[in-house]
Amino acid sequence: MDQNELKNICQQTCKTANNVGNFLRDELGKVSNQQIETKSLNSLVSYVDKTAEEMLVKQLSAALPNSVFLTEEETVEQQKGEFRWIIDPLDGTTNFLHQIPVFAISIALQQNEETILGVVLEINRKECFSAYKNGGAFLNEQPIKVKANDQLSDSLIATGFPYYDFEREEAYFKLFRNLIHQTRGIRRLGSAAVDLCYVACGRFDAYFEYSLNSWDVAAGALIIQEAGGHVFDFSGGNDFLFGREIVAVNDGLKEEFMELIQTHF
Repeated sequence: MDQNELKNICQQTCKTANNVGNFLRDELGKVSNQQIETKSLNSLVSYVDKTAEEMLVKQLSAALPNSVFLTEEETVEQQKGEFRWIIDPLDGTTNFLHQIPVFAISIALQQNEETILGVVLEINRKECFSAYKNGGAFLNEQPIKVKANDQLSDSLIATGFPYYDFEREEAYFKLFRNLIHQTRGIRRLGSAAVDLCYVACGRFDAYFEYSLNSWDVAAGALIIQEAGGHVFDFSGGNDFLFGREIVAVNDGLKEEFMELIQTHF
């Protein structure tokens, strides 16, 4: 796919995300307790997630015929193919159900298992983050870059607390304790996709979390890379998409922050 095609698909994907975002915004506060399902410990889903996913699949299939899907709610057959969409229709479901205003749609497109496009719509602020390979990163069509900061003491860090996988809890909280003494603070918003995009646009300096899925991070990871940042697994490698652990960091803090991660994990 050439750059012009990729740019056009990215623009169409942003429009699709905004269309579905309107639906999600309209459903806020309308889901009853009886309509909430528990998939696993602290992993919730409702008709809203499933309907949003069905809408995304329908519209993205029309934008790119013969593409296949990897989706969180599995409302469509999960397949591998040359062009594959990786979708989280509602990243931050718990926030949504509790009416806490940080949740997003996350859409990535892969070609032959390489991510070439990412779109994240933060629904409440109507902020659409987007990127395509070698095309830069954008927030509502304006270019964004990671923050040029090389001082950990001046940094604001994002994370996600362990909420069902507690095997590395001790290492996590040792690192957490270390960071609260060395940084301006730590924030836990409840949406990995939003955390990643906030690193990309310079609101956060770094982000780390484990026990994530590909649909949580695929789009945001590309957006960070195109914004001049770095994405790693905890060992400093590239297995962040399916390896269930991720670090995102700006260029100036890359070595110091990864050293801290590896010291504890």
